[in-house]
Amino acid sequence: MKHVPIVVLDFGSQYTQLIARKLRESGVYCEIVPYRENIEDIKARTPKGIILSGGPASVYAEDAYKPSEDIWELNIPIMGICYGMQLITQHFGGEVVSANHHEYGKAKLSFSVENDIFNGMSDDEIVWMSHGDRVETLPNGFDVIATSENSPYAGIASVDKNIYAFQFHPEVHHSVEGTKLLKNFSKHICGCDSTWNMGGFAKEKIAQIKAQVGDKKVLCGVSGGVDSSVVARILNEALDKEQIICVFVDQGLLRKDEAKDVQDMFKMLDMNLITIDAQKLFLDKLEGISDPETKRKVIGETFIEVFDKEAKKHTAVAFLAQGTLYTDVIESVSVKGPSKTIKSHHNVGGLPDWMTFELVEPLREIFKDEVRALGLELGLPKKMIGRHPFPGPGLAIRTMGAVTDDGLRLIRESDAIMQEELRATGYYDKVWQAFTVLLNVQSVGVMGDNRTYDNTVCVRMVESVDGMTATFAHVPHDVLEGISRRIINEIDGINRVVYDISSKPPATIEWE
Repeated sequence: MKHVPIVVLDFGSQYTQLIARKLRESGVYCEIVPYRENIEDIKARTPKGIILSGGPASVYAEDAYKPSEDIWELNIPIMGICYGMQLITQHFGGEVVSANHHEYGKAKLSFSVENDIFNGMSDDEIVWMSHGDRVETLPNGFDVIATSENSPYAGIASVDKNIYAFQFHPEVHHSVEGTKLLKNFSKHICGCDSTWNMGGFAKEKIAQIKAQVGDKKVLCGVSGGVDSSVVARILNEALDKEQIICVFVDQGLLRKDEAKDVQDMFKMLDMNLITIDAQKLFLDKLEGISDPETKRKVIGETFIEVFDKEAKKHTAVAFLAQGTLYTDVIESVSVKGPSKTIKSHHNVGGLPDWMTFELVEPLREIFKDEVRALGLELGLPKKMIGRHPFPGPGLAIRTMGAVTDDGLRLIRESDAIMQEELRATGYYDKVWQAFTVLLNVQSVGVMGDNRTYDNTVCVRMVESVDGMTATFAHVPHDVLEGISRRIINEIDGINRVVYDISSKPPATIEWE
């Protein structure tokens, strides 16, 4: 197991992923593990520090989430955030109680003492509170290091034990100097170096791929999207050209003209590409299926069948490469503490027992924005790296209900018009992701003097960094109006366009 400077124990906070993001932005590599992680596995990572995340539970509840008691004996710095602070308080003899008033929102943080953990930070700066419990009495050996108007124990520490705890969330955007706090903990308290960068990550992954694959061959599924393109590129850096079999499956669920665009792109990169037309196979298997999870699983299983069939045409193929991301893993499997499974991803969860090759997943540990940075590091064109994310199940999960030929026509044409308008107005690169969703809801309209009863399309545009959280994009009304007008006027079968103004959480970016 490789060295991980900072290990984050996840207790189920919706913000846990942001801790990792902020630390990595500071050049310090970290990994998130479940709160119940075995102490030997934690030791094997040889961390210089541990962060205890927030969480929805109460430490005094009978079924409260508790880490291994051995973490307190590791003799390395520990930071607790919100729930993590309350764990520290309880463990060292303090008292945690339910607050009379829950505290959510902005607060001003005042420093009670000078400490390296506040290096470069401003007194009375804004932080973000989100808690229903509070520390009633200090734990033994701890002192107050920060306060806010409503939190006399906003920050506490035992300098002798090298343990720090904060009631607020430094990892969220609203805590103005929260990144500095996390950076100070990792560098000044834990002694971590800023060695995490995409250049180093690329070299590490190239070496790992060489060691894992050896002289065998790798089947690499590509879609033309950022993730699979970066995987193909890093394989190209690690292996001989003859070892890489890039396979593009046209499953009939792609955007307009996407199959041609993918083939043209790989020609430009001078990489071999096998294209498989499996449209009929996928659409036949999806016929009549409306449940989103079932659609995802059918598509995932069919992908594997197609790849296995292709692999058997070649000798010495032992590996399948995939563009699985950290966010895919987190959303698919409840491996990060007590967090809930949001949705399954077709490329997560390993391979069925009957498959004979192993997985190569070089992006499994990084977020979407880090993938883009890696792609640029590997020399991929900026236009390719800037493409909006596109889900593996394709348009099947942008069609509510069963997938039909006519439904795919409506979603393809509406999406193409939206993309054209975004590029024409300069908004394509201003939003993180944009697409249309066929709701399969009909409504009454009027065109000319005639009554219509046609479909509704939803336009979804979001702003995000890594896909873990997102807000709807505040696109000007005239841009939205132009998109709506063109979709309704140019596509037979659509008479209404709506705009999705929900954020993630509580909604997800994709509708299914």
